[in-house]
Amino acid sequence: MSSRPLRIAPLTVRVTAGRPHAPVAGALRAVESFLLSGGQQTARRNAWAAVVADRQRARDRREAEHEMAALTGGVLEPR
Repeated sequence: MSSRPLRIAPLTVRVTAGRPHAPVAGALRAVESFLLSGGQQTARRNAWAAVVADRQRARDRREAEHEMAALTGGVLEPR
């Protein structure tokens, strides 16, 4: 048996509205599970879930500020 170098096709990621397409996301998860141990994989996913939740809370807070300003007659500049 002769050993040949492993050739891997280049990864192309197309992003639409800040989110990768589903097939790309699945491919990235497959690579992630191959490269990372279970604990690291879980930790990374938990960290990302925390980031997403924090962004949602910030978005909700901004919306609530604007609603309160509209109800009280105050004016807030859009962010």
